[in-house]
Amino acid sequence: MVLKAKNQKATVLVIDDEQDILDLLSITLKRMDLNCITAATLEDGRNSMSANTIDLCLTDMRLPDGDGLDFVAWMQKDFAHIPVAVITAHGNVKAAVKALKLGAFDFVSKPVDLNWLRKLVETAIKIEAEDLAEENLHDKKGKSILGQSDAINNLKTLIKKVARSQAPVHIRGESGTGKELVARLIHDIGPRADQPFIPVNCGAIPSELMESEFFGHKKGSFTGATSDKLGLFRSAEGGTLLLDEVGDLPLHMQVKLLRVIQEKAVRPVGGTEEISANVRILSATHKDLLEKVKDGSFREDLYYRINVIDINVPPLRDRNDDLFILADHIMQRLATEQGLKLPILSEEAKTKLKHYHFPGNVRELENLLERAIALSDGQQIQSNDLMLREIKTQSNTDASGLHDILNVQEKDLIEKALAKNKYNKTKTAKELGLTLRQLRYKIEKLGL
Repeated sequence: MVLKAKNQKATVLVIDDEQDILDLLSITLKRMDLNCITAATLEDGRNSMSANTIDLCLTDMRLPDGDGLDFVAWMQKDFAHIPVAVITAHGNVKAAVKALKLGAFDFVSKPVDLNWLRKLVETAIKIEAEDLAEENLHDKKGKSILGQSDAINNLKTLIKKVARSQAPVHIRGESGTGKELVARLIHDIGPRADQPFIPVNCGAIPSELMESEFFGHKKGSFTGATSDKLGLFRSAEGGTLLLDEVGDLPLHMQVKLLRVIQEKAVRPVGGTEEISANVRILSATHKDLLEKVKDGSFREDLYYRINVIDINVPPLRDRNDDLFILADHIMQRLATEQGLKLPILSEEAKTKLKHYHFPGNVRELENLLERAIALSDGQQIQSNDLMLREIKTQSNTDASGLHDILNVQEKDLIEKALAKNKYNKTKTAKELGLTLRQLRYKIEKLGL
C-alpha cells in the first residue's frame, strides 16, 4: 500500500492513447491502493493536471496531439515538484535519455513490466513536494557541503534537484573535492534513502574478477566459485550504486555495464536468466572522460548514458570565500575528537592559507590542519606549523617542459613505426599496442 499522507491515497495521472495500456495501468495502480486518473491526449492531461492534486504522472511518448517530451518540458515550468515518468518504445534509449535530460523522473519501456512499474511508482511517491531546506542538506552521518560561495550554492541547488530524479548522474572534479559526499547526499535526500548506497572503486577491482563482482555468479561457474554471489548491482537493489573512477573500467566491462543500464537487468556469471536490477547509477571521476572517449579508451555510447546529468564539484581554489568556513569546521571537529581546546589560526597562517593553491583540495586542507594541530606548541597555529608545499612558477615551467618532451618522444616513436610499416595504420597500431582509433587520435593530436 502506498499512501500520500495519513489516511489519504496518492493520485497518479496516466496519459496514453491506447485503451489497453490505460486499463492495465489503472488496474495495477488501484491494486496498489492508489487513485488513478486517465487521459488520452496531452490537452486532457494538462487539464487533469491543473484540476487535480497529482502526485505522479506517467505519459506515453507519442500522443495524438503532440510529443510526451513536450509534456515533460511543460511540467518543468508549472509542476516541477511533481515527478513525471515517460513510457517509451522498447529499445528507444535515445528518447529515454532525452526525457531524463528534460527533467523526467524515470522511464518505463513497452511492453510494460508491471513489477518494474510498481517499483518506479513506489519510489516516485516518496518524493516530498516541498524543496528541502538548505540547512537539511546533509547525509545520514550528518556530513554536509560547507560554504556560501556562489559555486557551492549552485552545487547545493543542483544536488537537491537531481536527488528527486532517477537519471544517471556523472560527478566530476579533482581529487579531494568531495565527489563521494555529493553522491551520498544525492542518495540520502532522495526517495531511495532507506535503501543501500554502495560505492565501488572501479580501479581497485582486478579485471578478471570484475564481472563477478558487479553482476554476481552462480556456484560452480568457475574455479573458486564455491557458492552463489549476489554482486554489487543486486546488493544495491532498490538503492544507489556509485561507480567511482568509472574511467578505469576496461572496455569489455564498459560493454556489459551499458547493457545493464539500458536493460535494467543483470545476468550472473554462469547464469542463464537475466534478473531485474532496480538500481540508480551514479558515477564519478577526476579524469576527463571526453578525452578518454576521443582516444578510444572509453565508449562514447556509455559516456552519454551515464552522463545524463553532469555535476562539476569545484576545486577549493575556485571557492576561496569558503576556505575559513571549512577550516573552522575542520578544527572544531579535530579538537572535539582529540579532546583539545579549539585551535586558532594566526593572521600570518591565514594569509599563507589564503594564497595557497591547494592541489589536494578539501582533503589536503584537512590533512594539513590535523598535522598543524599536532605540531603547534600552543593553541594558536603559526604559519610554520602548516608546512605548506611551496608552489613556484618554475615548477609549472618544468611540468610544461616535461609535457613537451614527452610529446616529442611520442611523435618520434609513432613516426618511426608508421615508416617501418609503410604507413599501414592497422599494423602500426598493433605494433604499438594501440587500437586503430587510439592511433588515429594520437596522429591528429600530434599533427602527424
